[in-house]
Amino acid sequence: MIVADASALAAIIFEEDGAEAVLARLEGAALNVPALLKFELTSAAVKKARQNPRHAAEIFQRLDSALDPRRGLRWHDIDATDVAILARVTGLSAYDASYLWLAGRLEADLVTLDQRLSNATGLDSGGID
Repeated sequence: MIVADASALAAIIFEEDGAEAVLARLEGAALNVPALLKFELTSAAVKKARQNPRHAAEIFQRLDSALDPRRGLRWHDIDATDVAILARVTGLSAYDASYLWLAGRLEADLVTLDQRLSNATGLDSGGID
């Protein structure tokens, strides 16, 4: 069981650096995500579309495809108070703490390309787990 954050999934969706490593890590795993992932990926798509207006349609198509319910993402709500406490203790944003909290709650591995979030997990794997 795996929790993947927005950095990891955006790398796949938008063909960014690190996508191959993330894909290898996610292969065959049950993928769990907090509900806020929709907003984070949407924000990333908007930013990319603003930077590359000629590719906006493709960017939004990739977003739509990634968030398609048939993709098998398992969506979870988070406990806001627990996440706030975790964010305060770790120094992470509430967004990043949501992924860390969900991974702990599900006893799942966390896959991220965010070095700060990776460091908060106690892993030193270059940000992949």
